[in-house]
Amino acid sequence: MELIQLHQDFAAEIRGISLIDVVTDESAYEAVRAAFESHSVLVFRSQLISDEVQALFSRAFGPLEITKPGAVGTGTVYAHITNIGPDGNTVEPDAQLAKVVAANQLWHTDSSFKQRPALASMLGARIVPRSDSETQFVSTRAAWARLCESDQEKLANVIVEHNYLYSRDKIDKNMVSDEERALLPSVHRRLTWLNPANGQRSLYLASHAGRIEGMDEDRAKSMLKDLMAHCTDTPQVYRHFWRAGDAVLWDNRATMHRGIPWPSHEPRLSIRTTISACERDGLSSVLVN
Repeated sequence: MELIQLHQDFAAEIRGISLIDVVTDESAYEAVRAAFESHSVLVFRSQLISDEVQALFSRAFGPLEITKPGAVGTGTVYAHITNIGPDGNTVEPDAQLAKVVAANQLWHTDSSFKQRPALASMLGARIVPRSDSETQFVSTRAAWARLCESDQEKLANVIVEHNYLYSRDKIDKNMVSDEERALLPSVHRRLTWLNPANGQRSLYLASHAGRIEGMDEDRAKSMLKDLMAHCTDTPQVYRHFWRAGDAVLWDNRATMHRGIPWPSHEPRLSIRTTISACERDGLSSVLVN
């Protein structure tokens, strides 16, 4: 296996090992798992990827989430990130599907608003726009390391409220159905996540984060805004430009990401599988009892 560093702080391209190798060869899995713990974002190029292969690869890292109501792919392990409607054509800019795409363009980490947060996500490109299709990533582990020691001490035990509505209401206050609202109540998370594999701590932030326990709303919003800006300063960003056959695995404990707009008339389809966090992933360090 060869690792090609993509950003000075994190992210690497994997060469010499395919997705199916990770499924069939324990030593390949161990090598990729170690790279995942170290680099947080792993890029696999030119993969012969199918839904089944992607699911098998993802399950090697842990149990898969079932896609929630309101998303394309609900009830399966496959979430469709797309602007292609049921008729096979691209949707209008004001369609519900386009609003979901717009919400994905906010900095976030997947499933921070769910009862069981996510360890990792994998996105596999199926249809790529003719124009550049880009996803941006930042390392919240590197962002934590850039904080001074006194700030780290202040933030280590801060508790944040996450709710799906905090991000979706920024796009359209009516885009979340009553069913989704009932199924996704607020959850509370520590502001940091400790990785037991390497002893490194990361800021745990997202556009789904909206309040801080014991702090008035305005001050909390200001703190969260400042921390998001600290994490996403331009030099800290890895920009991934998609090609058909790309598969990208990222650590939701230690990164944030966002999509970048592309021309709405150009079709795009990517499939996301999301891996739930388990105790071996340091889950207890972020949960609030």
